[in-house]
Amino acid sequence: MKSSYSTGSGECVEVARNAPGVVAVRDSKSPSGSPETPVLRLSPTAWREFTAAQ
Repeated sequence: MKSSYSTGSGECVEVARNAPGVVAVRDSKSPSGSPETPVLRLSPTAWREFTAAQ
């Protein structure tokens, strides 16, 4: 799923919640990750806390 704030110029944040026990977050320009834009793997609890924070 892509962020609703993503632009048409390829600046997208993607979230995958279909892997057991993990929520993965990545930059669409670097799907495999890189030192500058790593793929983040969060526990479902950490993801809920992150998205609930304002």
